[in-house]
Amino acid sequence: MSTHDSSDASINRRIDAIWRMESARVIATLARMLRDVGLAEDLAQDALVAALEKWPVDGIPDNPGAWLTTTARRRAIDRIRHGQMAELKHLQIAHELEHEQEERHDAEQASLDDPIGDDLLRLVFVACHPVLSREARVALTLRLLGGLTTAEIARAFLAAEPTIAQRIVRAKRNLNEAEVAFEVPRGKELAERLASVLEVIYLIFNEGYSATAGDDLIRPALCEEALRLGRILAGLMPAEDEVHGLVALMEIQASRSHARIDADGEPILLLEQDRSRWDRLLIRRGLAALDQAERIATARDIEPGPYALQAAIAACHARALAAGDTDWAAISALYAQLARLAPSPVVELNRAVAIAMHAGPAAGLDHADTLVGEPSLKHYHLLPTVRGDLLFRLGRHDEARDEFERAAEMTRNSRERALLLARAAQCGDDGG
Repeated sequence: MSTHDSSDASINRRIDAIWRMESARVIATLARMLRDVGLAEDLAQDALVAALEKWPVDGIPDNPGAWLTTTARRRAIDRIRHGQMAELKHLQIAHELEHEQEERHDAEQASLDDPIGDDLLRLVFVACHPVLSREARVALTLRLLGGLTTAEIARAFLAAEPTIAQRIVRAKRNLNEAEVAFEVPRGKELAERLASVLEVIYLIFNEGYSATAGDDLIRPALCEEALRLGRILAGLMPAEDEVHGLVALMEIQASRSHARIDADGEPILLLEQDRSRWDRLLIRRGLAALDQAERIATARDIEPGPYALQAAIAACHARALAAGDTDWAAISALYAQLARLAPSPVVELNRAVAIAMHAGPAAGLDHADTLVGEPSLKHYHLLPTVRGDLLFRLGRHDEARDEFERAAEMTRNSRERALLLARAAQCGDDGG
């Protein structure tokens, strides 16, 4: 490779990194102007193409985000001037541009009109709008807010690239057809829509933390992207306790990433992990976010929300320097509180594990057995996994082997399947 080629590759990598950081704000600014997320993204992409042409020659500007935004805005104005948009939208945008300078110089009045006042936050609520399916919300969020390409999203979720592309195109079309306003909702609607936003971010994190399919247990890029989005949201909505609760949960869970797999990529169970490999910085950040969530809830005289409760459970593990120091009584009580606040079969399954650790495997198995006929867990591999573990601990090895084999058939992750089959084989060895 020549020096020139190496230099081009280096600057292209820098441009890619800048795009990842700045694209969401560029798209958000344009979406406010144009009232059209799809068109906003197209024009932002045009600005990126312009950067790829000019920056290798002229050098990267001191404020690349402002350069991209200005370039994209000029293209938007050119589009308007050449009459390439519907007349009604043309008039709306003309009105927007006419008053933009006035609004910029009248920050106080603007803050009265919009107490949040942030284009990026508006984009978060649009991309995660409940009018879209969960899969569409996830794909669109990674595209618009994460700056990921369609190919990268497809690789992350082991889906075909055309499938993801269609999902994103359909999502933009659905937003336009539903005439979703580019704004942050207020009052009761804010709480309802915020739940959708938090769900999308956590779905992205969970897919990275424990991949549902493929050859890798962990996909760090998705965890990092979810954490980045969560931290941005916490900065934009500092008074929302559940935003801090979700950030706390993700920070603490992410702290275990390096200890969750061995050198060959095989999974290591929580109680067997080398806790010296847990990231103490992420734990400190998570505990600080949890403290913030709890202080906000106390000030409002409300119960901690589901994310804060899950973060409190994760904190119990994080505070225990050795597995034997874990406060399982507290974890069991927190799961009981979570089950009352946000009842679900998965919460009850996790509660069964906590009960087993606190009161013994027989008590835990009794609780897990109540979930055997639950329709939503019919194909959920962790139910037979938990039952297999508890049966093994009770010395019922033949039954445990059957459960581990059943779980191995259900999972689509090859690493988990190998672990489950190894545990089934162990039942044969130990159980005679």
